[in-house]
Amino acid sequence: MGRLDGRVAVVTGSTRGFGRATAAAFVREGARVVVSSRSRAAVDAAVAELGPEVSVGVVADVTRREDHEALARAALASFGRLDVWVNNAGVSGPYGPTPAVPDEDFLRVLDTNVRGVYLGSMVAVRHFLGQGSGKLINTLGRGDRGPVPNQNAYASSKAWVRSFTLALARETRGSGISVLAFNPGLMLTDMVGEVRAIRGYEDRMRPFATVLRLWGEDPDVPAGTVVELASSATDGKTGLAPSLLTPRRMLAGVVRELVRRLLQRPGREIEVRVSTTEPVVATAADRE
Repeated sequence: MGRLDGRVAVVTGSTRGFGRATAAAFVREGARVVVSSRSRAAVDAAVAELGPEVSVGVVADVTRREDHEALARAALASFGRLDVWVNNAGVSGPYGPTPAVPDEDFLRVLDTNVRGVYLGSMVAVRHFLGQGSGKLINTLGRGDRGPVPNQNAYASSKAWVRSFTLALARETRGSGISVLAFNPGLMLTDMVGEVRAIRGYEDRMRPFATVLRLWGEDPDVPAGTVVELASSATDGKTGLAPSLLTPRRMLAGVVRELVRRLLQRPGREIEVRVSTTEPVVATAADRE
């Protein structure tokens, strides 16, 4: 028996990276899954991999309420119920000082990471309240507990998601539903393998490959925690917000790297490709 036998889940942004790993983990544990992204080809490929008998795909833009409603309808029409909703879709902006970041890049992050989570949460929670059960899981990220200079769009969006989720958990306490958040930490996905930086800040991204080598996880690892949150283990619980990258894991990563170097073993080959974005205003890097 799987831990999610008989449950039906919606996972946004689930055709690659952490979202796809989460959808696959749900299927392995017995769930039926609605996967989504803005690409029809990506959606079809994910359904073919997961299995059309246990998954259905919907092309969806998470900044549109009607697309979230289409995800809910797909779950009910295909599998007859909706038990779990994971707001995973997210984007990051270029690394660099906020005044230098083009408005459209900053607002795109807020639109996806804030508006998308709000709309998905409302569609899910209103459905769950009507049936007296259900689990909403919102994905956190770096910045959820404090400011991160030069990553202000992404970090502030994740601080908002944390505050919004925990407030929503308090508001719905005693309703029979669980409102949860989860910070999966650093993962070896396309989002961190291909990054953008404001021109002049590219060199500041060079240490990122070392950071990933120390603490980066395959997305299957945090996906296992999402399975736990979606399972009966959290029945009757709400307002939980665990993080995978704990101080203990960080220390273990450092020790592992030190041992590797002492024994002169080869390290993980991690490539971080950096593209540049022109600054809106002159930056400190321009004056150096």
